[in-house]
Amino acid sequence: MALLGKLLKNRRAGETGLAWNTPNLAGPETVRVTSPDFEHEATMPVAHAGKRSGGQNTSPALSWTGTPAGTAQLLLVVEDPDVPLPKPFVHGVFLLDAALTEVARGALDQNSATAGVRVLRSGNGRGYLGADPIKGHGPHRYVFQLFALAKPITVVAGGADPESAKPRAVLDAADGVLARGRIDGWYENP
Repeated sequence: MALLGKLLKNRRAGETGLAWNTPNLAGPETVRVTSPDFEHEATMPVAHAGKRSGGQNTSPALSWTGTPAGTAQLLLVVEDPDVPLPKPFVHGVFLLDAALTEVARGALDQNSATAGVRVLRSGNGRGYLGADPIKGHGPHRYVFQLFALAKPITVVAGGADPESAKPRAVLDAADGVLARGRIDGWYENP
């Protein structure tokens, strides 16, 4: 597998494909997102990696400040822009109650029953998918993006419920971003 990673070393989806850069999710960067598990642009602990990479597939704890008045819902998106695919890989999409200011470690996991957290589909399954870059491909960035929405996402294109919709359909349904913030973590498969 390390050989495949080395062969694909220069292929990356890129920052431009992140949810952060889609026009309907543009807004002022006034939300400050932090984690007690890793600093912005620092290496994430192995516990937050996928099982194939030696981790426990546990979502990190996150907290935020600066959510504006009038926020109806929060949208949290976790993406890997360094994957060798045309678009960043979605490691999780979540709808959060507007009153929340934090999620505990593991609150975004597939079987989470955390109050105020709706765990939606990811790029492969449901809930948080830990960091799991191809061996030999180098470090990957995991971007935790939080959007404060003026209107809740209750339905996506075609009338589908957000729980059954593909991640990109949920992102496309977002409208009225009041504020946003992000924290980036790095992980490399040893």
